[in-house]
Amino acid sequence: MAACLITREMMKGSYSEGEALAIYNEVKKSGEWLSFLKTFLHDEDYQVARNALWGLTKATDAELSALQPMLHELIDKALNEENSSVRRLTMNIIVRLKMEEEDLRTDFLDFCLDHMQNPDEYPGIQSLSLKLAYKMCAFYPELMDELKRTLMAMEMEYYSPALRSVRNRILANKEKKHP
Repeated sequence: MAACLITREMMKGSYSEGEALAIYNEVKKSGEWLSFLKTFLHDEDYQVARNALWGLTKATDAELSALQPMLHELIDKALNEENSSVRRLTMNIIVRLKMEEEDLRTDFLDFCLDHMQNPDEYPGIQSLSLKLAYKMCAFYPELMDELKRTLMAMEMEYYSPALRSVRNRILANKEKKHP
């Protein structure tokens, strides 16, 4: 495999969809998924981290599976990230990774439950929070029952069509639990 030729300087600034795809293609060519993310995830410039994560969202689930060793680091990033774009992109990666029962973290479940219900939160983060809460609750019938009761009690007129769609799929038992 070729070395990843992306530098920090190349990652700065606003990116287009085409530039995100170029990042993805370069990382794919090198096969250095894990080292690429380790290099750029915690950069002090949020645009560098955002661009790296955006490029990675173009990857297939099989390609992203190389990031599995960083699941808890990604969760920590989502919990502590102030920039909403970086948080959303981080959550987009997390939702596509495999989550086992031993990966369940109550701090992250609480975070997801809070953010899915917050009408002031961005719709993308709300929807991802709901999907992640569902993945985590799937291991425990009592948590799943509680999640479904919470969903039934939510006044959906205050929420985006995206969140309503995810909610309806979960209540109809059609949402994927695991990739």
